[in-house]
Amino acid sequence: MTAVRRDLTRRLRPLQAALKRRLARADVLADMIRAVNASLEPERVAEALVSRLSAWIPVPGWLVLADDGGGQTREMAAEGLEPPFESAAQAVGAWVMRSGDVFFTANVADDRRIGNTATGAALGFPLSCRGQTIGAVVAMDRAPSRTTPRFAPSALAALLAGIEPGAIALENALRIQRAEALSVTDDLTQLYNSRYLSQVLRRETKRASRSGRPLSLLFVDLDGFKSINDTHGHLFGSRALVEAASVIRASARETDMVARFGGDEFALILPDTGSEGAAAVGDRVRDRIAAFSFLRGDGLNIRLTVSVGVATLPDVAASADGLIQAADEAMYWVKDHGKNGIHIAGT
Repeated sequence: MTAVRRDLTRRLRPLQAALKRRLARADVLADMIRAVNASLEPERVAEALVSRLSAWIPVPGWLVLADDGGGQTREMAAEGLEPPFESAAQAVGAWVMRSGDVFFTANVADDRRIGNTATGAALGFPLSCRGQTIGAVVAMDRAPSRTTPRFAPSALAALLAGIEPGAIALENALRIQRAEALSVTDDLTQLYNSRYLSQVLRRETKRASRSGRPLSLLFVDLDGFKSINDTHGHLFGSRALVEAASVIRASARETDMVARFGGDEFALILPDTGSEGAAAVGDRVRDRIAAFSFLRGDGLNIRLTVSVGVATLPDVAASADGLIQAADEAMYWVKDHGKNGIHIAGT
């Protein structure tokens, strides 16, 4: 009995007729549509899809993958998958996304299509929307089957039709997420833009005021950047800005928010950080910029420095606008006193 119960192929055979009848019901389709459209977060959409599918098909492990729109595959939801099985499910999902076809195997360890060492049967279904495969949903059993598990054509067609609302909802959620990301991102450097910086700074200012925790803002300006544009042209200047943004982002902590404020000026929001900690971050930015060789890929070796202004709430300001003004004035103080340095507002 145990072998029969664990064999996915044998479990699926008697369920297919019932699955067809279930998926032909309007209330079942309506429930799927409501569930996958209850959220605009891609991960929540994928979780709702898995919740419904796992009730239809008795398989313990599930995975949803999707194309993030930038050519990268993202794991959107996973359930009941330990590391060896999750790796196998990812390999199956990648194959489904490349081929746009369904995937059935009695044992992934013996399947040359994916080359995985995990042992278990697997099912893979494409998530198709507007004629394109935007993702895959994978069901992974912990034991191999004696024969390859398959669906009858009519049962498979019904199942794919039942999955389609999830694919559409997931693709819409990903589109919205990408649009939101673009609205807060600087086109050139891919850091946050100044508009989003202002929103986050206002939110963090209110939170810091309620909690009594410090909040610091750094303004970072590239010294001598204008000479790159004047000497080598704006294309090289843009490339240098991208490189500077990368150095600054790598110099910040995971909890810090980094934005391009405008031109060659950058800003960092440092939650729960006093002036001393903020100055340490500023020193790290200054040291790494000074050590970096700009435009080496273009055959140049340009060195830059930065002027850094630090302002901390509640030391020198009580509002977002006050922090911006104080950090800006501190940065210009450095500019007026020889550049390549750090100044803490109020000192």
